[in-house]
Amino acid sequence: MDEARSSRPGRDRDAEGRARNARPRDGLGRPLPYGAAGVERQPEGLVRTPGESLAEAQRLLDEGKPFHAHEVFEDAWKSGPEAERELWRGLAQLAVGLTHAARGNATGGVRLLRRGADRIAPFPGPYGIDVPGLTAWARELAGRAAGPVDAASEAPRLTAREGGPAPTCD
Repeated sequence: MDEARSSRPGRDRDAEGRARNARPRDGLGRPLPYGAAGVERQPEGLVRTPGESLAEAQRLLDEGKPFHAHEVFEDAWKSGPEAERELWRGLAQLAVGLTHAARGNATGGVRLLRRGADRIAPFPGPYGIDVPGLTAWARELAGRAAGPVDAASEAPRLTAREGGPAPTCD
């Protein structure tokens, strides 16, 4: 893409000309007007250890920011070992499902919660991830998500450990 096109006013593009939406966003990932105070975005393409990904995603979920937790899981899914990609992809779908449920999109929320639960179910719980607890949480929430839910109070525990950060099994 030539310099003139990538620097056009009103278009959010990175140095390579790829679309980047620089609008601020709220905790559920909804775009806010330019100049509004939004939630700090997660850096894209950040490679974290599995324990770091779980701890950061849990922090964001606890703060009612499931959209931003999904971005952490998406980085783990894209940068992790091939054998674990479906696990991280499923966790990202659970976070997006909670995002949609919190936004009041019951249909999208239910679909993604169920899809994410199905995707993580075959995994034995690596890195202390509470796969049975997460699948039960997702299916239970999907069964009652008829209207907007509170993202922070509905946030799941990602690991079987009560309280404290996720274990670092790396």
